[in-house]
Amino acid sequence: LFAPTFQAWGWLQDPTQSLSNPIHEPPSWNHWFGTSRQGYDVFSRTWFGSQAALKVVVLATTLSLIIGVPLGLISGYLGGKLDRVLLFLMDTIYTLPGLLLSVTLAFVVGRGVFNAAIALSISYVPQYYRVVRNHTTSVKTELFIEAAQALGASPGRILSRYLFLNVIQSVPVLFTLNAADAILILGGLGFLGLGLPEQTPEWGHDLRQALDALPTGIWWTALFPGLAMTLMVVGLSLVGEGLSELINPRFRQKH
Repeated sequence: LFAPTFQAWGWLQDPTQSLSNPIHEPPSWNHWFGTSRQGYDVFSRTWFGSQAALKVVVLATTLSLIIGVPLGLISGYLGGKLDRVLLFLMDTIYTLPGLLLSVTLAFVVGRGVFNAAIALSISYVPQYYRVVRNHTTSVKTELFIEAAQALGASPGRILSRYLFLNVIQSVPVLFTLNAADAILILGGLGFLGLGLPEQTPEWGHDLRQALDALPTGIWWTALFPGLAMTLMVVGLSLVGEGLSELINPRFRQKH
């Protein structure tokens, strides 16, 4: 997030600047993570790669949340034919491997931040839908919902005021875990050349470029982007576990 500020202060090179740097220089005082075969500063590319990854992942998970949560609420509360159709559609999407679905969509919509977010978000919508729908079907039989219905509350009011806050406890946990998974899938898209535009710093693309040089002993171009991706995935997973423990009192008492 602070990469452009650090660049403005002179702490980071332009991640697209290559002509002024030596190629395949090992880590040194001038280039902390070394340089790539194109002459890119690996430290700068790694920093800016985290910014690009966060942009895509936050956008993708937010899109899937915005679509999946309302659909789950409506489907679980109204039931009937609409519920069966939505459940069939979401189960169909859910059975498809996330990476395969994202690769197919990325091939169709093309490269770019928003396009990559769309390709990632489709595979996460069913997860939000299923979690919220299942909670809604159980909560809608509670006495306070029946009391609201008896008092003449409209379905929209019941969904927004009485059901919404009672069925989204697991959504923050799912959001962080999906974000961690999206980091890996975005890396896979970049590795296949289907992620962000070529000039945009991206961990998956940089790992693909580093693969050719790895047998010759050029290890730093693969190590640091891969390590950054691993740390971000582990960090988001730990946040998700922490939220799960915080939100679920029974889990907290058990441990």
